[in-house]
Amino acid sequence: MTHFLRRFAGVRTSWHTESDGEFFCPGCGGDRNYRRLSGRRWFTVLGLPVLPRGDAGPVVECADCGGHFAPAALAEPTSTRFALLLRDATHAVALAVLHAGGTSSPAVRGAAVAAVRTAGYGDCTEEQLLTLLAAIEADSGRMPDLCAESPAERRNFEAELHETLAPLTPHLVPAGRESILLGGARIALADGAYTPPEWETLVVVGDALQLPGADVERLLTSARTPS
Repeated sequence: MTHFLRRFAGVRTSWHTESDGEFFCPGCGGDRNYRRLSGRRWFTVLGLPVLPRGDAGPVVECADCGGHFAPAALAEPTSTRFALLLRDATHAVALAVLHAGGTSSPAVRGAAVAAVRTAGYGDCTEEQLLTLLAAIEADSGRMPDLCAESPAERRNFEAELHETLAPLTPHLVPAGRESILLGGARIALADGAYTPPEWETLVVVGDALQLPGADVERLLTSARTPS
């Protein structure tokens, strides 16, 4: 009898789409299209809504696997967005270290260019990197994307580091944050020991990455110790 009733009556949800886009699907483990849905529950008889039973959602529905997830899933960057954030973070740290230590050393310049290329700016040249650095030091603009124009805005390097690293840091495990700091350390150490400005800049990088001060000092010290 119960089975018979369930065939003709029950509670169903009527969904409507609020927005759509691309997100990192927790179910699929990759970038997928999504719909953000909200709905209303209804008691139905013979498929027809009879009595409202309250609101449903909002939920995020994956267009590929059909899974429903909490809206917080949209806060996770897509794989493409994450790669761009990581690229820009490496670029910002490289420029900050060059600014702190100077550009007279070919080894330091080469290490900076190599780091930026590895991070995703494969066509970066030393000339392009130094041109951007000169523009920033002349206070002619904010730290721009590599080889691209940006709106003029007066900012200092410390503020730029925090602004660039802030969107990325919550999505990195501690080892990932440490890797970015150590990448900056390798640039600074390419021509020898840290200079005081280089050390201070790397401490700012560690702070922007939300690393404890003791860990920052430990990492920077170990980076300059020959293995």
